[in-house]
Amino acid sequence: MSTSTPLRTALIGAVLAATALVPLQGTALAAPSGKDAAATAASSVSGIEDATALALARSLADPDWSREVRRAALAADSVGLGALADATASAGRKLAARITAADRGVATAKGLGSGAGSLLRLGLADASMKGRLASGAAPLVAAAPSDDDGARTFTAYDSRGAAHELPLDSAPDRPVYLIDIDGAKAVAEGLKVIDKTLESKGLGLSAPSAGTSLSAASGIDTTRIDSVRLGDVKEPFFKGDAEIFTLVTGFGKDGKPRVDTVEMPYLNKEDTTYYPGQVLVNWSNYKYDMADAVMMEDDGDTNYQALAKAIAAVLLTVTDQGAYIPLVDALLDAIPTSWWTDDPDYVESWYTLAKNSSGQRNGAAGNGWMTVSPYHVPEL
Repeated sequence: MSTSTPLRTALIGAVLAATALVPLQGTALAAPSGKDAAATAASSVSGIEDATALALARSLADPDWSREVRRAALAADSVGLGALADATASAGRKLAARITAADRGVATAKGLGSGAGSLLRLGLADASMKGRLASGAAPLVAAAPSDDDGARTFTAYDSRGAAHELPLDSAPDRPVYLIDIDGAKAVAEGLKVIDKTLESKGLGLSAPSAGTSLSAASGIDTTRIDSVRLGDVKEPFFKGDAEIFTLVTGFGKDGKPRVDTVEMPYLNKEDTTYYPGQVLVNWSNYKYDMADAVMMEDDGDTNYQALAKAIAAVLLTVTDQGAYIPLVDALLDAIPTSWWTDDPDYVESWYTLAKNSSGQRNGAAGNGWMTVSPYHVPEL
């Protein structure tokens, strides 16, 4: 059965469409310039982070607030920036409203719902900086750099607001606070957006479709990940843990393509073997005994609404047994032209996982492997 391979190709094509900065239907989208380009950059995740980094750096001229931030950065790998500002009575309190607005802007730029809450976090760029920070070295503040634009340096700010260009390929000698987003929360909320969007178009149902109910004695058949290892999680030193998720695709019981999202919060380091025992494929959702998996990493500026729309637009053109499926309607096609995001990194993919697949399966990109096994989940 070869129906799964076109779906994998279509899914990767959807991702590329979502990150190629062209609309999914109609003519090409022109790149903004001048004031429009500046507004676009400022409203992106990286733009919001950079503006927040500059504001925070200037606020550190207040010695009491600077000590509060230092204590927080030394006590934990990262802290919620909004909560930190709210908890102080010094210059940090003056930043609270700005940080709240920045959190809302990040949620909008990432295509998340209003329930995403606080996303901005603060932490040291590298654990090796703790000693220098503790000894009183004056820190710089930077937005977490993008690893997709080919840059070799990133900009950090001091308490006077002056900019410093620092290398990307090594940890700076001076302590640097990074403003980044809570990747785990962003992925969890983002996958909800994808699930809801695709479910509304019949591409990912929360339960097996009508006529596929199982008897109490039968349960469901699944494919379980027994172990998994990646060679490169697409994260440089300054970005910390990777935020991995997987899109599983195949034909649903109704003959339409469907996508199931799988959150993988444990899979955050390269060259490390994990043993999650996690269900990857629920075969009761699929018509055929073949499915594909595409593993991705949230790259900070990932816009989940746009990604979901791109997936829907492409998969709704894929046919089963020659039946044409209409394109996604104008509602999901109304993505603002201001989204100008970095791509969610493609990490790895697996062709045609079968219901009876067992043992080690190497990824198509040669960047990772996983061992899988059939796993029957009995009903209570």
